[in-house]
Amino acid sequence: MGDSIWQSMQQKGYSRREFMQLCSAAAAAAGLSKSAVGQVASAFEKKAKPPVVWLHYQECTGCSESFIRASHPVVADALLDVISLNYSETLMAPSGFQAEKSLSDTIANNKGKYILVVEGAVPTKDGGVYCMVAGKSALQSLKTVAKDAAAIIAWGSCASFGGVQAAKPNPTEAVAISKIVDKPVINVPGCPPIADVMMSVVTHILVLGQLPALDSQGRPKEFYGRRVHDTCYRRPNYDAGLFVESFDDENARKGYCLYKLGCRGPVTYNACSVTRWNEGTSNPIQSGHPCIGCSEDGFWDNEPFYQHLASFPGFGIESTADTLGTAVGVATVAGVAAHAVLTTIRKRSVIAEVHAEDHKES
Repeated sequence: MGDSIWQSMQQKGYSRREFMQLCSAAAAAAGLSKSAVGQVASAFEKKAKPPVVWLHYQECTGCSESFIRASHPVVADALLDVISLNYSETLMAPSGFQAEKSLSDTIANNKGKYILVVEGAVPTKDGGVYCMVAGKSALQSLKTVAKDAAAIIAWGSCASFGGVQAAKPNPTEAVAISKIVDKPVINVPGCPPIADVMMSVVTHILVLGQLPALDSQGRPKEFYGRRVHDTCYRRPNYDAGLFVESFDDENARKGYCLYKLGCRGPVTYNACSVTRWNEGTSNPIQSGHPCIGCSEDGFWDNEPFYQHLASFPGFGIESTADTLGTAVGVATVAGVAAHAVLTTIRKRSVIAEVHAEDHKES
């Protein structure tokens, strides 16, 4: 049995306090209550780090870049200590035959125990010859490694839904991991996905011994249960009919809603507005760029990116940005007019009452 997460952190010089910070961050990322921190700590103290096989297929490696830059306290450095990364073409030191031996040994010695992470889509045309690693196609290696995995994580939109490789006309006939593997797959889409989601998934598997709750598209509900639009700090501006018309206009400087510039927040499910990136500093919308819906199936084909959607459910009866702004404006004018009329009526009533009192006294 290998070292536990706590033992690994001790060897790296982490204090008990820092270990508990990691446990708290992991519990929060997994959507567990504060009372579950002790349960997480117990699991991290006793259970061996889960062996992980990380396969790379048709992708840009941006998902790995996001993963290794997780920014919770301690997690940034300790995240790779939470797992035992036995094989990864991008991050591992060995190469050639040594790398392949690490892969085969991990599979043989940890049947039913290792976590398989897949980054990138799988080409299926012509037997999968358009993505080869160590003389084997992605199609072949995926089926082999997935067979005895305890859990399978499709990391990023390419692995989850096919990504840009599967966009029209899809010359290599690239498909999502779930189309190849005949087992449950945890889809963690995003281009790239948020690194903290990986901590959530690993914590669920390690502490609870089960997969996290998933939505109809196989995504963890904790992170993909709400629309970006629902938690966006610009939402009040949308409701008020205040929109940016161009990237350099005065409304953009005021932080108005980006819907008219093509923002897909109303139809995109992700935790961007809540979790954010770089120590929770920002997200695309906060940085002034509309959401492009990168965590949704087929987002690459949902062009043009900078043209707003015709309509979507979410503001009572379906509305468009154009009619919504008009409706809000009309309602505002009507409200002001009504207020003025009522004020005038009240004033006249008061004046009449005063005159009546004066008349009685006289």
